[in-house]
Amino acid sequence: MKYLLWVAFLFVFCLYGCRSSEVTGQDDFLLVAGPLAKQLVRSSGNTGKDAFDCSHPIPPGFKQNFEYLKNRGVTHFKVPLSWAQLLPTGLPSQPQQAVVTCYQTLLKQLLEVGLQPLVVLHGSTVPETLRSRYGGWESQELVEMFQRYAEFAFEEFGALAHSWVTLSDLDDVWHDGQPALQNILQLNKNIYQIYHQQFPGKGRHLSIGLRASDAAILPQIKGSSPMDFLSVHIEYNCASASNFAKELSSLQMSSGDLPILIYEVTVHGCPDSQYQLLGNFLQALLNNNNLNIVGCDMMDMLGKLDMEDVPTSHGISYYNRIKLFKNSYRNVWNKFGAQTITERDLFLNESFPSGFQWATSSESFKVEGGWSEGGKGETIWDRFGHDGLAFANQTADLASDSYHKVDYDVYLLRGLHVNTYQFSISWARIFPSGHRGSQSEKGALYYDKLINALIESGIQPVVTLYHWDLPQTLQDYGGWTNTSIVEAFKDYTDFCFSRFGDRVKTWNTFSSPWVVSHAGYGTGEHPPAVKDYVVASYQATHNMLKSHAEAWHVYNDKYRKTQGGKVGIALNSDWAEPMDPSRPEDIAAADRYLQFMLGWFAHPIFVNGDYPPTLKTQIEQKMKECPLSEPASLPVFTAEESQRINGTADFLGLNHYTSRLVNNNIGGCTPGPEGVGNFQAHVDPSWSSTASDWIYSTPWGLRRLLNYISLEYLNVIKLPIHITGNGMPTEHTGDTLNDTGRIEYMKSYINEALKAIFIDGVDVQRFTVQSLMNGFEGEQGYSQRFGLHHVNFEDANRPRTPKQSAYFYSQVIKQNGFGSHKGHAFKVSEMQLNRRPMALSPSDVPSKSKVVWEEFSNQSKFQRKMYHYGTFPQGFSWGVSSSAYQIEGGWNADEKGPSIWDAFTHKPGSIPANANGDVACDSYHRLEEDFYMLRALRVNSYRFSLSWSRIFPDGRLTSQNQKGVDYYNRLIDGLLAYNITPMVTLYHWDLPQALQDLGGWENVEMINIFNDFCDFCFATFGDRVKFWMTFNQPHTIAWLGYGLGQIPPNVKNPGIAPYTVAHNLIKAHAKAYHTYDDKYRKSQSGLVSIVLNADWIEPKDVNVPREVLAADRALQFQLGWFAHPIFKNGDYPDAMKWQVGNKSELQGLSETRLPSFTEEEKTLIKGSADMFCVNHYTTKIARHATLRLSPQSYEYDRDLSEAEEDDSPTTAISNQRAVAWGLRRLLNWIKEEYGDPEVYITENGVATESKTTWDDSARVFYYKTYIDEALKAYDLDGVKVKGYIATSLMDSFEWLNGYKLGFGLHHVDFTNPNLPRTPKYSAHFYYQVIKDNGFPTPDDEKNIHGHFRKDFIWSTATASYQIEGGWRADGKGLSIWDKFAHTPLRVFNDDNGDIACNSYNKVEEDVAILKQLKVTHYRFSISWPRVLPDGTTKHINEAGLNYYHRLVDALLAANIQPHMTLYHWDLPQALQDIGGWENETIIVKFRDYADLIFSRLGHKVKFWITINEPYNIANVGHGYGAAAPGISFRPGTLPYIVGHNLLKAHAEAWHLYNDKYRAKQKGIISITINSDWSEPRNPYKQEDIDAARRVVQFYIGWFAHPVFNGDYSNMMKTIVRERSLAAGLLKSRLPEFTPEEIKRIKGTYDYFGFNHYTTVLAFPVNYGNLQHYDADRGAGTIADRTWLDSGSSWLKVSPFGFRRILNFIKEEYGNPIIIITENGMSERGQIDLNDIHRSYYYEKYINQALKAYLLDNVDIRGYTAWSLMDNLEWATGFSERFGLFYVNHSDPKLPRLAKTSVTLYSTIINCNGFPDPALGPHECLNTVPEATSVPITTPAPSDNTVSFLGMKLSTNDAETGLITTFALLIVAAFGAICTSFFLFKAKKLSKKNIQLNL
Repeated sequence: MKYLLWVAFLFVFCLYGCRSSEVTGQDDFLLVAGPLAKQLVRSSGNTGKDAFDCSHPIPPGFKQNFEYLKNRGVTHFKVPLSWAQLLPTGLPSQPQQAVVTCYQTLLKQLLEVGLQPLVVLHGSTVPETLRSRYGGWESQELVEMFQRYAEFAFEEFGALAHSWVTLSDLDDVWHDGQPALQNILQLNKNIYQIYHQQFPGKGRHLSIGLRASDAAILPQIKGSSPMDFLSVHIEYNCASASNFAKELSSLQMSSGDLPILIYEVTVHGCPDSQYQLLGNFLQALLNNNNLNIVGCDMMDMLGKLDMEDVPTSHGISYYNRIKLFKNSYRNVWNKFGAQTITERDLFLNESFPSGFQWATSSESFKVEGGWSEGGKGETIWDRFGHDGLAFANQTADLASDSYHKVDYDVYLLRGLHVNTYQFSISWARIFPSGHRGSQSEKGALYYDKLINALIESGIQPVVTLYHWDLPQTLQDYGGWTNTSIVEAFKDYTDFCFSRFGDRVKTWNTFSSPWVVSHAGYGTGEHPPAVKDYVVASYQATHNMLKSHAEAWHVYNDKYRKTQGGKVGIALNSDWAEPMDPSRPEDIAAADRYLQFMLGWFAHPIFVNGDYPPTLKTQIEQKMKECPLSEPASLPVFTAEESQRINGTADFLGLNHYTSRLVNNNIGGCTPGPEGVGNFQAHVDPSWSSTASDWIYSTPWGLRRLLNYISLEYLNVIKLPIHITGNGMPTEHTGDTLNDTGRIEYMKSYINEALKAIFIDGVDVQRFTVQSLMNGFEGEQGYSQRFGLHHVNFEDANRPRTPKQSAYFYSQVIKQNGFGSHKGHAFKVSEMQLNRRPMALSPSDVPSKSKVVWEEFSNQSKFQRKMYHYGTFPQGFSWGVSSSAYQIEGGWNADEKGPSIWDAFTHKPGSIPANANGDVACDSYHRLEEDFYMLRALRVNSYRFSLSWSRIFPDGRLTSQNQKGVDYYNRLIDGLLAYNITPMVTLYHWDLPQALQDLGGWENVEMINIFNDFCDFCFATFGDRVKFWMTFNQPHTIAWLGYGLGQIPPNVKNPGIAPYTVAHNLIKAHAKAYHTYDDKYRKSQSGLVSIVLNADWIEPKDVNVPREVLAADRALQFQLGWFAHPIFKNGDYPDAMKWQVGNKSELQGLSETRLPSFTEEEKTLIKGSADMFCVNHYTTKIARHATLRLSPQSYEYDRDLSEAEEDDSPTTAISNQRAVAWGLRRLLNWIKEEYGDPEVYITENGVATESKTTWDDSARVFYYKTYIDEALKAYDLDGVKVKGYIATSLMDSFEWLNGYKLGFGLHHVDFTNPNLPRTPKYSAHFYYQVIKDNGFPTPDDEKNIHGHFRKDFIWSTATASYQIEGGWRADGKGLSIWDKFAHTPLRVFNDDNGDIACNSYNKVEEDVAILKQLKVTHYRFSISWPRVLPDGTTKHINEAGLNYYHRLVDALLAANIQPHMTLYHWDLPQALQDIGGWENETIIVKFRDYADLIFSRLGHKVKFWITINEPYNIANVGHGYGAAAPGISFRPGTLPYIVGHNLLKAHAEAWHLYNDKYRAKQKGIISITINSDWSEPRNPYKQEDIDAARRVVQFYIGWFAHPVFNGDYSNMMKTIVRERSLAAGLLKSRLPEFTPEEIKRIKGTYDYFGFNHYTTVLAFPVNYGNLQHYDADRGAGTIADRTWLDSGSSWLKVSPFGFRRILNFIKEEYGNPIIIITENGMSERGQIDLNDIHRSYYYEKYINQALKAYLLDNVDIRGYTAWSLMDNLEWATGFSERFGLFYVNHSDPKLPRLAKTSVTLYSTIINCNGFPDPALGPHECLNTVPEATSVPITTPAPSDNTVSFLGMKLSTNDAETGLITTFALLIVAAFGAICTSFFLFKAKKLSKKNIQLNL
């Protein structure tokens, strides 16, 4: 209220007092404040001696003071200069520079906030030096010194100030006598002339000041001294108002037309409650209409009015025209209350202001999920859900999974086309405990990722710091009722500003804090469920207001200057209307409703730092009325708190959803707003309801509320309004996508906001629709849906599908409101033809392009599959495709004619399920939905086809259908509006049926008819379309349509028709090309081509010439059939002419079946394409074949057979495997064959079954590999690849497959009449490829340079059974592997370890190669049965022990430290006979065995491993049975029992060493644990992430957790127990450790021995009630197709996983010392000592270890390469080879030969890492051993056979036979009980997904 009074003051002055201002040169009234006082206060009327004089630094907070004044309408600020401070000596040559700088800073700060300085040259003290020397103003010398001072001031400050006052008050001079006055007047005249000479421009003004009471001297002043305006000091006394009137009259008579600035107003004798002051003052001014008042001092007035709210005074009530003085609510109600419903609801068809912000929103706890991810703390909403308090016991644990789906969410935002996204930060995700000390970096990284993704997509982030999800830890201490939370919130916001503020420029401190206070602490409906509306609710508000203010000040003081952002608060409010508008008490009650809801927070922030008087008054009244039951306790702000809160917002955010009818009601002593406020709220039953019982659609309320806010809170400070939330929920059942109710709601509310802006002048700058997608809606759970996007909460993928409201909103955004859509002037990129294609000579037979096979076909698989990182050229065209019949639908809409596909599909039985394209994706009616997808993808081109029969229903020009033309115009214009280039195919198979009735493409007349169609299209669309394709896949048209008759028009004439049709198609294309060239190219500057399809064809054997010839022939018959005439010489390839001609002659024909072109036709055809457009999907293997002569057929003419490339993944289409490497070869072939043209890949994609909806990882792999092959062709081979088009935009009608499968990046649900489009995983992947313009090298793939620690262990490893041989030598006992290998069908190729590498007899040779390798350590294992033949110490085999003595001694002599493993899988068979590791007695036996070894060898061996890979022993040996002892009949229990005993045995051995030997032997001992790393198959999916975690915890954690952390992990214990009990078992299948055992096992390590080889991608698998390890783990695994293969099916080269699992060990197990005890790669097949694949593996993996060490501070102390030499690789025999040295088993001497990887590894060892080449050659590179180059007799590939069941089979066949037979034996052993389980295992083994190598 108080501000309305002074606003009225200004209003009256502007209305009555302001003439054209001579002071400002504008019609602006000067509102003057200041000066700055020495003690900074907001109001100080003292212009004299107490003014700030720069004798001290500028006081803190001065800038906020200026902003405060500026926001309240002040235009000018007085700055009195201190002559005494500036020039203490009086001499301009001796200024105080600090004072000069101080004043300059002050003036600059005023200008920065928009205030103009009014500088006073003198108003206080003459320098003492001058006064003592010259006296007063009667002294001419003093006058001269002042003039020099004025010149100095103009020089220093003149550029910063345009308005000056020489002396602020002549009163003293006047009373000093006439001489002094004359001197001053002459002085002022001189200064006036000096000023205007120095600053001659307009807008410069100088004045002199006097008191109004001295008006009598005005005529003398005016006559003697010029001035631009007069500055007057007026005094007003409430006790003698008549004197004021007299002074004004006198001033009026004396001033004439001289502009007057009321420079200072001093108010006397007016108590704070006597506010008639302002009315009288205004009345006096208004009665003097002749005064030329140009401005007024406001300081004393501001000071008086800042005290408290002002009741209406008599003086003001006289001015009925000044409506601002009325109650804001009444003003608004008076304005709108009388509207009729028609007037109220009248729709405004206008646009929003340019630059309007369109937004949507989300809230952290509603969408993020990931409730415990990344260390996030529990929130009050987590607790609420977990306590079962939400609908149907639902929780927000996963919600919409936005924590993992940043890309998904930003994808939706791009589709919507919003420019702003409002989201909230989860306090507990940043600070899990609520305090900075608990900061989670992973949480901050999530928001970094989101913010960066938004900005990359051109979307501005708006961040809400608090949206209800308080950390539970803070709530445990009282939450918002505890005053300590203010500091905690301040700290939290400080972190957010510092971390994200460089990118976030708009902040909401709170969103809907009223809901927190009301529902959280008042009614208790929301967490924390406090029901206390007497104290807690008000206290929560109090602390939130203070928290908000502190956050604002933190930003203002620390960040605003550098970050330049804005901070506000988002307040929620209904609109309130009087229940009975005729009752004043209801109107007042509605006002109170708003004050209790909105004013509770808005009044302190936007008005005066305190609660609304209405609220305070009501509570005071209630306290008086209810002395026995206090209904409310309102805290009180201190004066400092009020000052700190007031003005702490840069905008007012408004969340508004609905309205209420309010009536006056006596609330009694009931707590709560209605009771205390004496009102009741109702709804009108006629209002439209929603799924929420509190939201009713009342759109007009928004306009009224905006007007109210503008008047009540923003009329003075002029801040903008941001609508930060508006929306409505729908039910979770029914038609969730066609949300017409939401559309109507949005349309109406947005229009009301437009009215408020356009008609009422309210400053609304943003509209935010709530919300982006469905989420967890608090206590309603998922039963209410606010989203513009539907989220399927039943699907773990949480797919997001746009609702119709999303498309509506995108249209509103596109039009910026509801104005008439004006045509856009599109910027169309011209596509220049770089060069005319030159005629090329015809192809040879075979073509010279066979060089492609010569270059690429001999590549190794390693070379072929090596991934290439790089990017495409700038301007590369990324697109997606579709075709008319597949997506448009509307088959007979708007007079479209039928096509041949319409006719075909309408015949029953033609297509599976009788599907057709009548509706398809309905793109004819859903263009906006298609645009949405294209915007979201950010493609820069869209390839689509024109439906000939939609434009010309009967195919001819005379039948033109304008509605069809309009559709394509809308499509083209829409694309261009979003900067998407239309790539138009003129014919994509859907010939008008009317033309087919004339013979179709067999009729030569089609050439001219098609040309007419093309001509029309060029003329109609060519001004915007610059990329034309005449035909899509003419090969398909000719062969499938007219040869095989599989597709329309279903002509089956394979020997003649295909050639005839192709002939006509080529000529039709050429004619259309020349039509464009002749008529349109010059004006339109477009390009024209034809789209050809081609598989790559690989010869069966590249070394056989006729196979190469066959492959070349296949390409010529497919691609060359059309490309050769067009791109080469105008004629068919000779290979084709020769074949068809010869076949025709052999068939007895007089002439060839292949038509001939005339010379004229050849000239027309050759060169008729501006670029090469190719569709490619797969690769085939061709071999020569002599095919039949009858019947005549194009297929038989080729004389070849084609087969699948069977080493590549299958797809949903048979015979269409994903063979990525074929694309690179095809592109190279095109380059070689057709003169290096510019190439566009116009279709490439893969089909998946229709049941594959959103999680299409197979498609991701397809694009990842195929696009990379295109990149190789461009980057490595120089092919001019200009564009790539992914097939297709969305699932559609897939020709003969109907809707059985889909190629789409978007899933279309054809069972839903809305045909919803949902982005798949592949859409997000493809967007990233487009954004990155390819595949820039990721950090994971970049090597670093550096070195490991100086004492780093470099080692290599073997195991006894794998290398020793001597299986019965010198008394050695049998091991379980002896028995296993001597059992049929157990080991591949019947291999065994009887001899192995014969290391038992080759100690010297083994040590020699170790020396060659330069290792510092050698890891090997002891054969337990070699030392203790029966496993016990009853008999010690000294001969066996002696072998290890000899080996250890030889190693030490070579300065190589032995690293000894006690147990590497070869258990004495005698112990297995009594139960082996299942029998708990083995623990003691193992301890005894260890004791013997420690005692005999421990004085020489300092590095020990107890057990190698207990996982493989337990699970592979006793679960799968694929390793010794080969037990597989108790997979649910035995592995866990064995693992249990292994852990206890390890612990006993460790304690034995620790207690008995460590002190003397000083060695270290641990266990070696193996594990893959696991990544989620789909990184956006929580289920896959969880599966990956389970894989790791069930692998490494099974054994590491007990040893390093104590006991099995909670995850493993919980899962196994719950699954066991669910299956009816009485207890968990996982044994339990006793507390003593836990204590004994925990900490039994000196380092973490770790074996690692590969990474897997995990996904969840539900095994039902099956009880076994894999079912417990609940995960399946696959490999990324881009990962390089090895010789083992389970081992894929994935170095990045090594670093990640090393970091996992660091984090999970307390950063232990790590020694990598195995790491390596296998090979199989042909022997090649040049093992570049292994060198690559070691380089990449060791470099990842270096990154972990140097960058991540993982404590890595050693690295061990597996393996020293090729050896018996367990169940795979000698077929898989891991060795650095090759062992030639064809030579009885078993020589060890170095592979090239030895050079690499020894170099790394020598350098102790990777020296930086930038520092010059490192000395470590000088002494590198060469690989042994010994000729090896390698068996020919055809003779690579083995003996299997008496048969000679290839190794591959034998392997398959072995595994299959083994699987069948397992099935037989278990019988019917576990059939399903073991079938799964057989499949698993067939894929060799188990690690068997160590």
